[in-house]
Amino acid sequence: MTETSTTGISFFERYLTLWVLLCIGAGIVLGALGGETIRAMSGWELYGVNIPVAILVWLMIFPMMASIDFGSIRQWTTYGKGLGLTLAVNWLIKPFTMAFFAWIFFDKLYAAWLSPEEAQAYIAGAILLGAAPCTAMVFVWSYLSQGDPNYTLVQVSVNDLVLLVAFIPLVRLLLGITDIYIPYDVLAMSVGVFVVIPLLAGWLVNRGMIRRKGEDWYLRRFLPALKPFSIAALLITLILLFAFQGQRIVDKPFQILLIAIPLTIQTYFIFFLTWWGGRRMGLSYAVCAPSAMIGASNFFELAVAVAIMLFGLESGAALTTVVGVLIEVPVMLSLVALARKWQYV
Repeated sequence: MTETSTTGISFFERYLTLWVLLCIGAGIVLGALGGETIRAMSGWELYGVNIPVAILVWLMIFPMMASIDFGSIRQWTTYGKGLGLTLAVNWLIKPFTMAFFAWIFFDKLYAAWLSPEEAQAYIAGAILLGAAPCTAMVFVWSYLSQGDPNYTLVQVSVNDLVLLVAFIPLVRLLLGITDIYIPYDVLAMSVGVFVVIPLLAGWLVNRGMIRRKGEDWYLRRFLPALKPFSIAALLITLILLFAFQGQRIVDKPFQILLIAIPLTIQTYFIFFLTWWGGRRMGLSYAVCAPSAMIGASNFFELAVAVAIMLFGLESGAALTTVVGVLIEVPVMLSLVALARKWQYV
């Protein structure tokens, strides 16, 4: 399979920043008006997982999982240098720089404005974001920056496999350094529910539908038909998350700004680091751009879901991951524009 959902950007994707901002606003208003109903909905949980959010996260993730052909990993030798760069940045650098920026800002620079408990919660949310490189929206960022779609597919496939084994140990390590204890079984269940199950379901659908209908039908008819569900789930999730967190956002806009600053710095830092590394390694623009994009962006669906599962829907950690969603789209669109401005042969 040589194409994925990168083929064609929908109306919603083209104006995603606008839709995100509208949904954030709608969520905050809904949270203010909904009162007891919204609070009751935020309590619809099973084993610590909010059921409406879990269903929406699955709907967001499944189309991306169904578009991945892990047979493409056989092409890794064609993109060896690019994969080496993205794996090193995503798993050996990015989680630790995110933890470092979070510690510096939340624990040190913001000590006058945040309580130790708030700082610890925000650090935990930032760590969850930093340990989960993007596996879905990177297809959009790669397309918009004119990256190599084949390479994007290969790097996402490889990163998904690494995510299965590296996410839990990394989160445990970094949260342990910050003195936040997380039970291994809770993290394992989070990865199982929000990565393994949709990944397995996507793979089964991918293989089964291609055998029955053919690859051309699957790529041109089936995957495009899934796209609206994924985008709709993303937008509804944003409305719910901001409805659940809306009162805190209204009450503490200054803290939202405080959270956004280190997350934004981390995003630009990782992009520039990967871009510089790719240029030094002699990568083509079509490989360098998606390598920088996957490191800079986050698998925020997983981070939000795990934060809610571990710390609760109204926790500071969950709020941090939601702020990550808030800044991700506009910041990544600015990096797409920058990459295209710096485009080289």
